[in-house]
Amino acid sequence: MSLQTSTERILTTHTGSLPRPADLTDRHDQQAVRAAVAQTVRRQLDAGVDIVNDGEVSKPSYSTYVTERLSGFGGEPVPFQIRDLEAFPEFAQRMISDPDLAAVFGNPSCNGPVAYLDTSLVEADIANLRAASGGAIDTFMSAASPGVIDMFMPNRYYPSTEEYLFALADAMKTEYDAIHQAGLVLQLDCPDLACEWSVGPEVTKEEFRRVVAQRLEALDHATRDIPPDRIRLHLCWGNYEGPHQGDIPLADIIDLVLAARPTAVSFEGANPRHEHEWKVFEDVKLPDGKLLIPGVLDSTTNYIEHPELVAQRLVRYASVVGRQNVIAGSDCGFATFAALVPIDPAITWAKLAAMAEGARLASQELWATA
Repeated sequence: MSLQTSTERILTTHTGSLPRPADLTDRHDQQAVRAAVAQTVRRQLDAGVDIVNDGEVSKPSYSTYVTERLSGFGGEPVPFQIRDLEAFPEFAQRMISDPDLAAVFGNPSCNGPVAYLDTSLVEADIANLRAASGGAIDTFMSAASPGVIDMFMPNRYYPSTEEYLFALADAMKTEYDAIHQAGLVLQLDCPDLACEWSVGPEVTKEEFRRVVAQRLEALDHATRDIPPDRIRLHLCWGNYEGPHQGDIPLADIIDLVLAARPTAVSFEGANPRHEHEWKVFEDVKLPDGKLLIPGVLDSTTNYIEHPELVAQRLVRYASVVGRQNVIAGSDCGFATFAALVPIDPAITWAKLAAMAEGARLASQELWATA
């Protein structure tokens, strides 16, 4: 079964993480997690989301959860620097003074061989999502990409970054294959493809394109046994409210991303730094068979987008790539780190409902003359 496409109307989905239910106080309590997944799936459907997931409720974050499943992460944390903030030191100080945010950057580095230790946690995630969905709706499950693991938990063991990335690819293949074999769409979380420009070593754009190409090569290697039309990829520039004036333009990397194996590409399209980049696709032809999942909801603000604005955003993309190649999504997750929930949970669900209504309005316009 291939990815669903917007053949009769604009479908809706989101990036992955959602607010954990308030009564989920112990993510290691499997019975409580199972109930939380069921509640999360139900709330997505109630909001009008078509392609749903488990909200990542069992994970401490969308990326660092892998330290519970992989060996090799016992090294000292490596300082994490966002160059984007250097021009605004007062704002930067306010950000890093948040103890919950500081914990996000206190991740261990890799100091030993990486291997997948135990599939029981991913198997539990799969079982919980399948039970909650009943197999009657389209579902996806997120997994950290080799590149984002490297970004948060850098190499202090392997002789080169390339060897580290491919060791991660070989290890994470176990999880990717398990998700696919369970009949779920695999989403690979790859914010590093754009975000690394601002947090990694300062390089030229050509050098950075080589970094992106290498990470996509590792990703393609890891997913070689999964059909492309069962994979979607998410990239972003960092899910935080900040200046972002140093973000690398989408136009500088999108050709590399579209040449990788995943059929669908999810990216930020709603926030004020990147909303204008829908015009990129006037010049970049979407390859046959590829799908776009532009963000039509900003995941860093408690504003609830007006459905008509959501519709306008979707119609713009449909006008340049075709309505059947567009699925509505969110800029990023709404609780990418469980301890950090910048959007009020009730507002998150209202945002998703606004997206569904906006997709309905866009569909009315796009299919009016069909």
